[in-house]
Amino acid sequence: MSRFSKEWEGNAENNAVSKIVGVVKSQQPLKYKVSLAIKRIEAQIQALENAMNNMSQRDKSLFSKIIDALSNHDAKRAIVYANELAEVRRTVNLILNAKLALERVSLRLNTITFVGNVAAAIAPAIGILEDVRSGIASIMPGAEREIDAIKTLLDEVMTEAGQLSGADFSLGSASEEAQKILEEAALVAEEKVKEKLPELVTSKQAEAEREKFG
Repeated sequence: MSRFSKEWEGNAENNAVSKIVGVVKSQQPLKYKVSLAIKRIEAQIQALENAMNNMSQRDKSLFSKIIDALSNHDAKRAIVYANELAEVRRTVNLILNAKLALERVSLRLNTITFVGNVAAAIAPAIGILEDVRSGIASIMPGAEREIDAIKTLLDEVMTEAGQLSGADFSLGSASEEAQKILEEAALVAEEKVKEKLPELVTSKQAEAEREKFG
């Protein structure tokens, strides 16, 4: 068994010795760290799904209020609701984009089986996590902190894998691939939002209604 394989699966004997001597920081195998990162990412995916469902309910409520306002010839109120709904939908799109990106990160991490594809899977994943973290910072601070912690964990895996293989796992070459994944997620998110949410009544439409009904 190669050194990487031993470190990837973990060495039971060494772990037992560490417990006996009371080492504070356990020597966790790389496989465990990657699995932990995947579980934490999946927890964030669920949190984003819950947030998106809540925002979708808010979307439906606002859309209904816009219809009611226009039915009552109250264009000013309709415009207020339409502007609020536009902001809600911007947030929904950000959350959905982040969720889809994290799902792709999880899939990539599940492909790691040997040292050769550690960099191929983790390097773009770290880039995606950084982009997701900055994207949701203003709307979900808790998720931002957790994603930062996951990114740190994957940084550790990259460093340890590089030490074991003697390779230099640079993140520089990963940026282009990460960007492609993010663009793919953005396109899918846009289509999903269009399919899931009714067409927004725009300010111009509301203005037209105001002119029509005096």
